[in-house]
Amino acid sequence: MSMEKNDMLFSLVKSLSKSEKRQFKLYAGRLGGNSEKNFMTLFTVLDKMDVFDEKTILQKTKIKKQQLSNSKAHLYRQILVSLRLNPIHQNNKTQIREMLDFATILYNKGLHKQSLKLLEKAKSTALANEENNLAYEIVELEKTIESQYITRSLNTRADDLVVQAKDLSNRTVIMSRLSNLSLQLYSLLLKNGYVKTNEDFIKVQQFFADNLPEYNYELLGIKEKLFLYKAYLWYSFITQDFLSCYKYSKKWVDLFLHNPFMKKTNPVFYLKGMNYLLESLYFIQHLSKFDTALNFLESEIEEQQFLFNDNTESLAFIYLYSHKLNLFFLKKVWHFYPNF
Repeated sequence: MSMEKNDMLFSLVKSLSKSEKRQFKLYAGRLGGNSEKNFMTLFTVLDKMDVFDEKTILQKTKIKKQQLSNSKAHLYRQILVSLRLNPIHQNNKTQIREMLDFATILYNKGLHKQSLKLLEKAKSTALANEENNLAYEIVELEKTIESQYITRSLNTRADDLVVQAKDLSNRTVIMSRLSNLSLQLYSLLLKNGYVKTNEDFIKVQQFFADNLPEYNYELLGIKEKLFLYKAYLWYSFITQDFLSCYKYSKKWVDLFLHNPFMKKTNPVFYLKGMNYLLESLYFIQHLSKFDTALNFLESEIEEQQFLFNDNTESLAFIYLYSHKLNLFFLKKVWHFYPNF
């Protein structure tokens, strides 16, 4: 029987922490029936494996070969449900989605006023955290309920929802175009590297100008500004304008420092912003600012000033120690070339 080192279920089980495994066992214990006992046996066998081996699973469980695929899919889903209930994995986005799901259930049961009340709460949370896509989805459900049923809402309710939907739609379109441009520029950098000729520079400059959407900076929200800075950052990297790289990576990081809640809701973006700030300072050889920024990043990691999970923990380690190496080389440059 062939080994499947990259089996999705096996990888998921092996990624679980001790507390997550303990919670899953408690969660699974509330379920009844033979099938649940089978998937718990499957979980235990997988947990003890070092390498995924289908033959061992069939030998140590009562699951038949033709049942294995369904049993694995069932276990995979139940683990994800358990993780979703874990407070560690709860954030504003999951809470908003949960409220939206509950409101939809209430709507389907004909409890329209209760549904609208929960939707209003979900929308307030979404708008406060600039989750515009979710807010737009909520407004659309509100419009559906208001248009189909007499809820005796305020007379201006319909007009308010229409205006709100238009505003959220416009903001979503701008953010989508900015994020698209950012991703395209990043892809361009990976494929072609820095511009090498004046012709390359003109092509990138024209591409950037053609794809940058019109916007009113004063009306941009936090996330729209984030993707705007990202787009300018990648454009600056490609064109080797490292002073501009510093300018826009600094704006990126300042966005999080002025809105600390963003560190919890978008910790990966925060860490990446710090990484690009340090990269920019390394490229322009600014030792004092590099040293200050690196010390700040280290203190942020030690004090866990942002959401810590598997993603952020690995990124924090990579960024911190790669830039400590950069600091070593930067100090050597300043030692031999003090007037650099």
